[in-house]
Amino acid sequence: MEYVHYPVMRQEILEYLVPPLDREAYMVDCTCGEGGHTHLFLSTYPQLQVTGLDRDTVIQTKAIERMQEFGSRFTPRNIWFDEFFAEYEGPQLDLVLFDLGISSFHYEESERGFSFKRGELLDMRLDKDAPISALDVVNGYPEERLANVIFQFGEERYSRRIARSIVEKRKLGKITQSDELASIIYKAVPSGYRYGRIHPATRSFQAIRIEVNRELDRIEPAIKGAIDALRSGGRLAVISFHSLEDRRVKWLFKGLGEGDNPTIRILTKKPLIPTDAESSENPPSRSSKLRIIEKL
Repeated sequence: MEYVHYPVMRQEILEYLVPPLDREAYMVDCTCGEGGHTHLFLSTYPQLQVTGLDRDTVIQTKAIERMQEFGSRFTPRNIWFDEFFAEYEGPQLDLVLFDLGISSFHYEESERGFSFKRGELLDMRLDKDAPISALDVVNGYPEERLANVIFQFGEERYSRRIARSIVEKRKLGKITQSDELASIIYKAVPSGYRYGRIHPATRSFQAIRIEVNRELDRIEPAIKGAIDALRSGGRLAVISFHSLEDRRVKWLFKGLGEGDNPTIRILTKKPLIPTDAESSENPPSRSSKLRIIEKL
């Protein structure tokens, strides 16, 4: 089985997230994906038990196969990370890792319309049983709501022009393919905007994906629940890939780490970013930021 996931900032993660070495230790990889980070930790620390969470059953199958060599030290759970911590009753955790966003697998292999570079059915669901897909958002949302989604979750300056074009186009027939949506967005924006640093559909696709999976809504309750589950001295790390995620993490950590009764110690006053070597070797890592805290 082929694995396409590259564990971002592996050296920094291993430097800051060190489990106790004199006893069995417990970690939750909240965004296990194909298991890049999980495999790294299980290989490095033979006394470590890792629970790997992922809501996508297809990608989780890859992780389960990849982790067979570790036997019962790896426990997969098919669940959203906020829901996992809302009901958590296991042992106190030593380490928790969040690698937010989605895996390369979803762009390259899933065939669910995450990428604007190919023609695939508009879906974008990480949970195949979720009630709303990208097809529903693109074809069903009123123009104003669609524009607000694209602006708020994509920080797209031409959100209203894009939403207007989508609504006009869908009057002629349902928009079903990812490359068709990308073409509509490309034609909706000013000509000068079409040749910028990123494809003009990038932000809109991000926004629709976030809306479909409620990604931003899950971050704060999940991190708070994870901190509750940590032992004193346990550490939690969050890798984010765009400003919307990073801002939420930054201000949550700031609120919990300041005041008269702080519950955490912030170990990274400024977020860590990939080295030039890693950015060159793995271009998708370039936008990543790593923040780490320790429970008091």
